[in-house]
Amino acid sequence: MQIRKELEKVPGFEVANHQIDSWWWLVAAVVAIVALLAGLEPDPYWRIIKFVSDGLLVTVGVTITAFILTLVLGLLTALGRLSNNGFVRWFTTIYVEVARGVPLLVQLLFWYFAFPSIIQALGRLISYEPFEHYLANPFVMAILGLTFCYSAYMSEIYRAGIQSVPKGQNEAARSLGMTHNQSMRYVILPQAFRTVLPPVGNEFISLLKDSSLVSVVSVADITRRGREFMAASFLPVETWMMIALIYLIMTLISARVVAWIERKTQTEAR
Repeated sequence: MQIRKELEKVPGFEVANHQIDSWWWLVAAVVAIVALLAGLEPDPYWRIIKFVSDGLLVTVGVTITAFILTLVLGLLTALGRLSNNGFVRWFTTIYVEVARGVPLLVQLLFWYFAFPSIIQALGRLISYEPFEHYLANPFVMAILGLTFCYSAYMSEIYRAGIQSVPKGQNEAARSLGMTHNQSMRYVILPQAFRTVLPPVGNEFISLLKDSSLVSVVSVADITRRGREFMAASFLPVETWMMIALIYLIMTLISARVVAWIERKTQTEAR
């Protein structure tokens, strides 16, 4: 009984019928492979892990920060696309179409190389010295690029979730004296969030994988550190196999946590 209670506290474990979420065994298997490689062949596998460990922290930091900002901007954009204000609806629609129509890699290159040049030109135009000498921060530009791109996709997920809520829910809330904003906050959005949770979780996993693209704009993430190690050691197979396994562990764990949150919200909904 005590073991059951402890298992209930672990994300992703299904204790109903005394069964554990089987996909956690895949996580354990990949972790075991990494541990086995590092244990049997410390050079180069353990050396690779130590070398890219700081890049791993950068990858996690970029992903989580960009995802939080994406959740906020995506929701605001979705509400803008559903707004009765024609200009707001037009502006947010243009943003979504542009962000979805340009490849993420091109957007990252734009924010890192072109955006600073625009700021510098603006600084010269208005004679504002801080703008004239503006230099891009790779970490900030990477987060900005990821957020700008993924918020457009996230807004469509939010919009679909909001529109999936029956109109009668909003009408019932308004008949109780709620304003439009109160109805959206207390009635529509809570139901929409449960609907969009699976695709939102998938977006997080996609963002985690696409964060590897920030390596092209001088961000020392795990991918860039892997390239540096390969250039120094001339071991492409070992390097990229270990990098791939590390990414796989992160995405598998993320998928299990998302699955646990889905089950938790479904249980609470009942």
